[in-house]
Order: sequence, then structure tokens, then C-alpha cells
Amino acid sequence: MSKQQPEWRPPTNAVEEPVLRVYNSLTRTKTLFVPQNGRHVKWYNCGPTVYDASHMGHARNYVTQDIIRRIFVDYFGYNVHFVMNITDIDDKIIERARRTYLIQELLSRTTSLTPMLLDQVRSSWVSYYRSQLSKGLPDEKKPADGQEERTWEGILALADSDDAWRSACIARDEKFGMHLTSLRTTHKALTDASAYVSTHDLSDPNSQAESHKLIEASRDILALSLDAQACSSPNLSSYGNSITDPSIPRLHASYWEAEFMKDMKRLHVLPPDTLTRVSDYVPEIVDFVKKLVERGYAYELEGSVYFDTRAFDNARGHASTGEEAEWRHVYLKLEPWSKGNRALLQEGEGALSQSSSRYEADFALWKASKAGEPSWPSVWGPGRPGWHIECSVMASEVLGENMDIHSGGSDLAFPHHDNEIAQSEAKTYTYDQAYHDCRQWVNYFLHTGHLHIEGLKMSKSLKNFITIDEILRKYTARQLRLAFLLVLWNAKVDFHDSTMKGEVRTLETTFDNFFAIVKALDAQAAADHKYRSVYKGPERDLADALTHAQATFRVTLCDSFNTPQALDVLSKLVSRANVYITQASGKANVGVLESIAQWVGKMLRMFGLGEGPQVEGMLGWGESRPEGETTSVDREEILMPYLRTFSSFRDNIRGLAMTQAPPNQVLEFCDKFRDTDMVPLGVALDDQEGEYKLPMYYIYGRALVKLVPAATLMRLRDEKNAAAEAKMAKKAAATEAEREKRRAKLEKGKAPPELMFKPPYTEQGVYGSWDDKGIPLTDGEGAEVTKSQRKKLTNKQETQQKLHTEWKAWRQEEGGN
Repeated sequence: MSKQQPEWRPPTNAVEEPVLRVYNSLTRTKTLFVPQNGRHVKWYNCGPTVYDASHMGHARNYVTQDIIRRIFVDYFGYNVHFVMNITDIDDKIIERARRTYLIQELLSRTTSLTPMLLDQVRSSWVSYYRSQLSKGLPDEKKPADGQEERTWEGILALADSDDAWRSACIARDEKFGMHLTSLRTTHKALTDASAYVSTHDLSDPNSQAESHKLIEASRDILALSLDAQACSSPNLSSYGNSITDPSIPRLHASYWEAEFMKDMKRLHVLPPDTLTRVSDYVPEIVDFVKKLVERGYAYELEGSVYFDTRAFDNARGHASTGEEAEWRHVYLKLEPWSKGNRALLQEGEGALSQSSSRYEADFALWKASKAGEPSWPSVWGPGRPGWHIECSVMASEVLGENMDIHSGGSDLAFPHHDNEIAQSEAKTYTYDQAYHDCRQWVNYFLHTGHLHIEGLKMSKSLKNFITIDEILRKYTARQLRLAFLLVLWNAKVDFHDSTMKGEVRTLETTFDNFFAIVKALDAQAAADHKYRSVYKGPERDLADALTHAQATFRVTLCDSFNTPQALDVLSKLVSRANVYITQASGKANVGVLESIAQWVGKMLRMFGLGEGPQVEGMLGWGESRPEGETTSVDREEILMPYLRTFSSFRDNIRGLAMTQAPPNQVLEFCDKFRDTDMVPLGVALDDQEGEYKLPMYYIYGRALVKLVPAATLMRLRDEKNAAAEAKMAKKAAATEAEREKRRAKLEKGKAPPELMFKPPYTEQGVYGSWDDKGIPLTDGEGAEVTKSQRKKLTNKQETQQKLHTEWKAWRQEEGGN
């Protein structure tokens, strides 16, 4: 007897395991993802510039980044350190905060509606007309000095009546529509205010309210002129505490940061592991810029500091020892083809910047503050950080000398991210503060695709600007996320209401119905204490479909997070399971279906589509609840609507039984109970085929009980009723049309044949005499009717005789005379 175990043969994998590849903007290809440190991933994501309400563009970017982050962590099992910044020092913030502050100061100082205030608003209106609206006007329509009021009505009429003319103006200036709206609103407010002043004096108790109404209506226009006046004033401190106080933009940014975070929570976007703000890192930014100047990659001019792109580009790198390396620096790694794009370069420098750099591609690292702008101290004088430098400093402070992933919207690739790369690779430092060159600061750049609305770029001037708050009043966070999942993360999204109401809603309903059916089957099996354990051909095929779907799902996510294909895999598996349920005729193996429902639900929740608490082994993805709905449980509140409905149904059935009503009346009450009473309670009763044995007798068509959101059931019921009504209306219309057609035909036989050639059935004077059958003998002038004509008239009379007979029968049928 052998005392030694036999040889063990290691198994071989028959299928090659897919590996994760991501679309990398640094290569414009899908590249193998390799973290620097095992399964630890360092990731920096460009956060928002918080100066206004977050919008659909933000939703597209941050929801998409959240989906990818969840896939990294919850599917592939990476340990991700996710860092996001808040830009709270920026030209847009400073400008918006300053203008908001000046409007508030004006409101606080204004106690009545005076002619002086009217003149101030009117002057601002004229200035706005000339400086803003004129950008979009053709040269021949630009007003001469003093002609603004006289030309206004003509411009307004053209814009309202001539779509082609308005489109040409928008092509010259995309904000034309927004400027026109601001001028229109202010002009009407001025007209109303002028009428008020002419009939009321300053002591009127409503004067202050009327003045504030004018200021609010003219906010956009007044803010521009107040801002220009304040920044040109020699005594800035005369404006409240001082418009240069850094707390003014900081308070403005703090408010919109909080609103942004609320919106992200409503969208189910996970908070970052580390959140940084520019205002917290100004000393570090100054130090970073100083090192760049010392290393010859930056220079100071008139209190501002600029990055020297020519000194950096093609410069030989240096190791931490100070020795030259073999490699050279490259400026513009992401979009070298955008070099020299002045429009993008200027946009990257900010609205308040007036660059005096040596070379047009050089960008500001530190901006000297001008009148009306807040400032922080530095060795170059008072100023503030440039836009691009903030991310380099904050990312380096948190993540060190380089990172695995950097992400943001595709519009940030140039110049923002290209400039980040340059300044970071020119001066990198490790945690021990050893400064040296870096050959590759970021290994993978992920840029999310643009978002368009109904085929057009989102813009206030095009009236298609949608805030996150507005869109969440129309659709749920789950539906928005589904819409983004249906498009590749780095592709352009064209947001259509038809897609939301069609493809997205259909997909959501498909998953909801599947989960509801499986839960109902599971509950039914538990109630009957009978779980089917038969595992034959159909069950094996369905289990194999699950295994195949799981493998295919992994392949799609390894293919640079191909979420459209991944959702298609889940949808097809659900369809396969639904076919199995139908073919099983009430004898489905619930265990196999549960396995599918659990895995599909788990993958949907992995994408961030889950709602409510997650429990191990739960079926489904949770119920999507309207915003503001609480989840607290009140037993009486929950149960009583159902109990009352059942009690009412029982009373009706007892009444029918006691009066020995015919069976069809009982069935009518059962249908009403199913289609009317239970629907608002979120209960669907699906009648099934097949006989079921009860203790006393057999029943046919036992109902499957499903819990479905009431709104969904009511929508489906209303759609079904509307379709039925439309079908009935169409049928009724067709019947009526056929009846009218027959009526028109029969009405031709109304004239008696012996009178058909006499007035009033024939025009007076056509014929002069007739025979005893009513056939004309002579025409109206006395000439004898020819033999051939008489023959034709006789044929017509015979035809009319048949029509008249049919007409009389029809009239008798209709009950007429």
C-alpha cells in the first residue's frame, strides 16, 4: 500500500484573464494600467471654481469621475487616495464677488426711488448697450452716441422676428441673447420706475421697495458699471469695508462651495478622501514659484511672475544629485497642436489678467493685484496665485513628487493641464524637500467628454443652461447617472429629453421589473414553504448565461471602463432570465434567479446606482425615492392604507355573495381591486396561467404579487388607458368617417327621379318642358331636346331611381321622412 500521495497536476486557465487598459490622454490610446505602488493609486482630480451654481457640465464631469473611481475601488479592488481641490481664488470669483458686494452696498444705501437712481440705471443701460450688446450687432446696426434709446425698439423687433438675423448676432457673440435679455429686463423696469416717479413723491411708503425692485431687475447691468467705477476710484475704501478685502471673495466662494457639495451629495457622488482649497496653500504656492525662478524656469515682471516656456521646452533634465540626465523636458505633452492658440491661452489667464509676459505662451504663476482686487503678500509684492500653479502645489503637497492619475474635463487639457505638467516637472520635490526635475509627473491623464444639450453647447445665451438643482427637479440622480453610463466616459454627451424619457426610463424599468418579479417569486416560495430544486437543461443554460455575463462584464470594464457595453451585458442577462421565467410557467428555480438578481444588483450599485441601505445578499438596487422623502418607519402609516383597501374589497365581495350576484360582477370588482385600488399603493397583481391547488378547491390564474413604485404603476396604468382611449377614438373616428362617406353617397339620391330635371333640383331655365316621366322635351329657349340627349337623360334618371330607392330605405332606417 502506497504511503505517498499521487502526483498533483496544477490546473491551467483555459481563458486568458483580461487586464485593465485605460484611455490615456498622454498617449491618445488605451494603455495598460500599472500603479506605481502595488494596488495603491494616487489620484488628483481638478475640482470646481466656485463662483456660481453648479450645472449639467459639472454633473457630467463629477458623476463620471465618481463612476470610474467606484469601478477602481469596488470592482478592481484598488486602494485609491482621491484628492480634489476647490478653486476659491480666481478672476471669476473675484469679479463676481465684487459685483455682488457692490450691488448689496447699493441696496443698503438706497432708501427711495429718486430721479438720480433712474439716471444711474439709464446711464448703465446705455453703457451696457454699447459695450456688450454691440459685440454681436452688425456694424450698420451699432448705435451712434446718444442714439441708443432710438435704435433699441428696432433691434428688439429684429431679434424677436428674424431668427436668421438673431443667429448671425449670436455667431458674432455667443452671449448676445443673454445681453439682450438683460437690456430688455432693465428697460422695462426703467419704464415702470419712471412712471412710478411721475405719480409718487419720495415720501411714499413703497418708494424704497420700488427702488430695490429696479436695482434687482437691473442687477447684471448695474454690476458692470458699478464695478468699473469702483476699480477706477482713487479711494477704494469708500466702498464699504473695502472691495480689496480677501474675505469678500472668500465668503462668496464658501457659499458656492457648500452649494456644490450639496449638489454632489444629491447626485450620490462620493466625497474626496482629501479636499484642498487654494486659499489654504498660498504660502506653499509662493515658495513653489520662488524655486521655479531660482531654477531659471520663471521670471518676474512688474510684480507678476511668469513661467518661461522657452527656457523649459527641450531643457535637459537634472537628477536629484544635480547631474544632467539624458532626457529633455517637453512643453505641451497633452495637446502640442494647440500651441499658439491665443483664445485658449487668454482664457487660461483669466478675465482680469493683462499679460505682460515676454512670450505669448508664457503663463502667470503669480499675478500682481490691481485696483479692486484682493491680495496676499509675496517677495514680488501683493498679488495672488495664477490658475495653473494651484493644482501643482496642492497635488504635490498631498501626493508627493508624482501621481498615478490626474483627471478633469476635456476642456482643461490645454492650457491648464499642459501648464500644470510643465511647472511640476520643472520643480518637483519629495517629502524630504529635495528639489529636482521630474520626467513624468502624471502617468495617466483621464479627460471626461464635453456635454451638449439637444445638440448645442450649453449656454445661458442659448437658453439651454441647466443647473443641477433644475435637472434634479425633473429627473432622479439614478436616471442622470444611467444617462452618463450609456455613453463612453471620454466621449461627448448629447443630452436629450427624449433619451431620458426613452432609453433611460426603459432601462430603469427593465431592471426594476426584474427585481420586483424575483422578489415576488422568492416571497411566494417562502410563503408556500416550497423552493424548487430542479436543476435541468433550462436552469443549467441560465446559470451558464450568468457565468458568461460575468466574464464579458469584466472584459468591458477592462476595456477602458466601457460602461455602455457593461450595461448591455446586464440588460441582456435580465432579458434571458425573463424568458426563463415565462417559459417556466410558475415553476421557476428561484435560486438561480436570485443569483442573477444579486449579481446584477451588486454591479448596478457598484456604478453608484444604488438607493437606500445595502445588505449582503440583497436583491435589487434599492428604490429610487423622490428628493426629501424620509425613510423613517411608521407601522400604522404604512399598513393602514393597505388594510383599508382590503377591508373595502372584502365588504364588496360579501355584499355580492349575499345578493347572489352573477360571477361577472365579482370579476369586475376583482379587476377594479387590481387596476384601481392597489396601484396607488405600489402593488402590482400579475395574473398567471395554470391551476393551483388550495385546501378546499382548485383555482386558475393565481396572481403574482409585486411591489413596484406607485408612481411607476400609475404611469404605466395611465399610459395603458391612454393607449386604449386613443385606439377607441381612432376606431370611432374611422366609423364616423365611413358613416359620413355613406351619407354623402346616399344624399345624392335625395331628388325623386321624376323631379330631378326640374327646379329646384336643376337650375331654373335649363329646360322648358317635360314629358309625364319628367324627361325634358325642350330646353329653356324652347328648342327641342335631341334624341341622343333624351337618351342620356333617361339613363341618368334610371340611375337616380336606384339611388333614390336606397336613399328612402336609409331615411327609413334612420327614422326620418
